[in-house]
Amino acid sequence: MGPTEVKTANAVDIYRDTWVRFLGYANEVGEAFRALVPVSFVWGSYAVATAYVTADAVDKGKKAAVAHGDNPGKTTRVAVAVVDTFVWQALASVIIPGFTINRVCAASLYLLGRTTKWPLPVRKWTTTAIGLSTIPFIITPIDRSVDFLLDSSLRKVYNDGKKHE
Repeated sequence: MGPTEVKTANAVDIYRDTWVRFLGYANEVGEAFRALVPVSFVWGSYAVATAYVTADAVDKGKKAAVAHGDNPGKTTRVAVAVVDTFVWQALASVIIPGFTINRVCAASLYLLGRTTKWPLPVRKWTTTAIGLSTIPFIITPIDRSVDFLLDSSLRKVYNDGKKHE
């Protein structure tokens, strides 16, 4: 859990603890199917993932607003919660994994074309299977890398002691 997230005991976060979280992976699925579907399907999958990211950021902003009531610095804390969530989710759920799956699939299709005599439809379906099977393996390393990146950069800006209180 990031430093700007507000969580109460036993509270279920619909964006992190339910099936809704899988909407954040829509673009990875779209990228895996890129060789088989119209590009509009892929862009649609990015729209779904971006809607998820935005909804989660708004939700975290609302929770921060409730948690901070009328305290001084409330506006700043809400803004930090929204920005931190949006940037983290955009990087960890959309940008980096989308790029990663895109490159894995492109490389797979290229290598299958160079090393096999399989018909193109078989190579495309194999590429899609490789892309889909890669998704579970990239989630944790990407999440941890984005945590490190934000902890080393953006979060230093707004977590510098009691500046925002």
